[in-house]
Amino acid sequence: MAKNLVIVESPAKAKTIEKILGKDFEVKSCFGHIRDLEKDDMGIDITNNFKPKYVIPEDKEKVVKDLKKLAKDTEEVWLATDEDREGEAISWHLCEVLGLDPITTKRIVFHEITKPAIEKAVQQPRKLDMDRVNAQQARRILDRIVGFELSPVLWRKMSMRNSLSAGRVQSVAVRLIVEREREINGFTSVSTFKVEAYFTGKDINGKSISFKADGPNKFKTAEDAEKFLQQCVGAAYTVKDIQVKPGKKSPAAPFTTSTLQQEASRKLGYSVSKTMLLAQKLYESGNITYMRTDSVSLSDTAIGEIEKAIKTSFGDRYHQHRKFKNKNESAQEAHEAIRPTYMENTTVEDSDTRKLYELIWKRTIASQMSDAELEKTTAKIDISTNHEELSASGEVLKFDGFLKVYMESHDDEDATEEDEVQEGSLPPLAVKQSLDLKEMKATERFSRPAPRYTEASLVKKLEELGIGRPSTYAPTITTIQKRGYVEKRDKEGIKREYRILSLKDDQLTKQTDTENTGAEKSKLFPTDLGMIVTDFLSQYFTTVMDYGFTAKIEGEFDEIASGKKVWNVMLQEFYGPFHKDVENTLENAERVKGERPLGTDEATGKPIVARMGRYGPMIQIGKVEDEEKPRFAKLKPTQSIETITLDEAMELFKLPRNLGMFEDSEVVVNIGRFGPYAQHDKKFYSLKKEMDPYTIELDEVAPLIVEKRTAKDERTIQIFEKEKIQVLKGPYGPYIKQGLKNYKIPKEKIDNAATLTVEEAKAIIEEAKANPPKKKAASRKKKAE
Repeated sequence: MAKNLVIVESPAKAKTIEKILGKDFEVKSCFGHIRDLEKDDMGIDITNNFKPKYVIPEDKEKVVKDLKKLAKDTEEVWLATDEDREGEAISWHLCEVLGLDPITTKRIVFHEITKPAIEKAVQQPRKLDMDRVNAQQARRILDRIVGFELSPVLWRKMSMRNSLSAGRVQSVAVRLIVEREREINGFTSVSTFKVEAYFTGKDINGKSISFKADGPNKFKTAEDAEKFLQQCVGAAYTVKDIQVKPGKKSPAAPFTTSTLQQEASRKLGYSVSKTMLLAQKLYESGNITYMRTDSVSLSDTAIGEIEKAIKTSFGDRYHQHRKFKNKNESAQEAHEAIRPTYMENTTVEDSDTRKLYELIWKRTIASQMSDAELEKTTAKIDISTNHEELSASGEVLKFDGFLKVYMESHDDEDATEEDEVQEGSLPPLAVKQSLDLKEMKATERFSRPAPRYTEASLVKKLEELGIGRPSTYAPTITTIQKRGYVEKRDKEGIKREYRILSLKDDQLTKQTDTENTGAEKSKLFPTDLGMIVTDFLSQYFTTVMDYGFTAKIEGEFDEIASGKKVWNVMLQEFYGPFHKDVENTLENAERVKGERPLGTDEATGKPIVARMGRYGPMIQIGKVEDEEKPRFAKLKPTQSIETITLDEAMELFKLPRNLGMFEDSEVVVNIGRFGPYAQHDKKFYSLKKEMDPYTIELDEVAPLIVEKRTAKDERTIQIFEKEKIQVLKGPYGPYIKQGLKNYKIPKEKIDNAATLTVEEAKAIIEEAKANPPKKKAASRKKKAE
């Protein structure tokens, strides 16, 4: 038995550290949090200063038992969990559970898993920081209170389904997405005409090159644009003025958690959760520094290593010493930005993490490189007939500097029209020089609404508003999608005509062309459920849904962490007004119907409404209290209650469609609870994703029926028709299916699956119902959170 026991969160981290510390140290993992709040009765004694009631989850009981035994048999226990508040709280829970004194137990922290960093930490242990523990505890308790008290309000006041939930950060994140969607839906596009003139000139070798010049302004109408072009008939074009200005571009700061999430999304297409998963792996294997940080600073040692790497690879001219400072003064969790632990390692062997590591390496090294040096030339060109000015710009890269390694990407909403115009090169021009016009065009362009959020731009917005902290962005974005409030999807563009007026050889022509507009990829769209829940919470819980208030709460957590505020006093200040709002809403708020009237059905005179149903948004013709039952149709995935028109709604009632006869039975397509399907000979077959039930024909569906029927026959072992029980082959062996539910066959009966009797199958099903798997039972309890 080693003299020292070091406890960390993850097995990968334990393995890396044990190699560094040697035989006197045994490093074990606690696999994250070992305690959490009780599920029953919120797990908080609100009347007793918000005292939390912690329990050890079933899946952590063995871990705790093993750690207790090891702690008892070792001379000294060291707590080496992560250096942020979450890590501090894990160390405190370990003290509580293992019977360690938090005042005397050695707590060590490090920003990178390297030999010097680990050895330095062991030489300079500190005490547990209870202010940080209390800040984490306050966040956990406040979020539990919001979740446990708000969610039942939604269940009572909204008839959609009981899996609804609300959360302090998740609800305002959904609000951002909902507001952006409504901004887009309410946007009216305005067209203008942009003038561009194309000239030719000679370069230094006498070779003819083309360049472009922009018109003096944008014209609001085609008539104004045409008038301008008419004025240019027979004009001479002369260079009136030339300005040459030196310019420069500077590199971005090294990565913080949020900027890494944004760049990995833009450059690599990674989701925020994937980026954090891969970054965690890189950190635990000793390749990068701690990945949860809002600091942009680098240590002097790191700056020295980066300087050496730059000078060795690129030469002295490419190095420029820089010290980056945080805009956010509350950045306090970590001491450094995210960077490679060893700059000489330009890549890693692991194929999963390689792209992310190389992105971090490039960003880090570029941050200490020289500015890129540019020369920008602007030429003003006079039109002789109306003396208006055209402007031509060109940019020449004189020295690449940091651009040799890295160029930062931008979000859609950061892009301007100027960014879309690539600076080209200009031929050598001189004042009073005459130019030959090849063509002048006035092209119709349309204004655009703000783009929908990507995961990256949502993280950026949350950070700008001060909502959440580095560790919260990934779980927040995952949760709002999992809850069905937001979905990440693509949007197909639509064809749009635009007009072009052209002046060439003093002849004016007009033409119409088409463009694809509005196409979006991997954007966050609010669902109808997300919109309805947001509206309800915004109406009755204005404080919780206020961006400024949510940011203020984050600031108060920071004050607790720095010892300036008492955690349960802060919770009391929040809870009083919040609980009052909850009680008032339960008592006085009306039930939410989530309905939007669309009109009246011409055939029956019955009202038509778009509304939320138990299984999603739908159209309803008629009322429940009518003698004749209402008719229902499910909305398409791309349609919304807020924007669907009456004509579009009536189109949905074309289903079910009878496509004709196949093998002496009718084929009918429709949309059900689980999506589009075809029905044939009393059996149901899910349609493929690309198949549209509104337009698909029999010759497309028939092969699908044959294919799925054959596949089904191949995996069928037995069928008990009367009881609707099937014994089927699965990827992990035989199993029983009844209705839509699957049941595991006990090990001792798997070999006899083909000879199971109906009584044996029923017994297996009843046993499974009586003793559900622990994970499923736990997940049901967790729904309320």
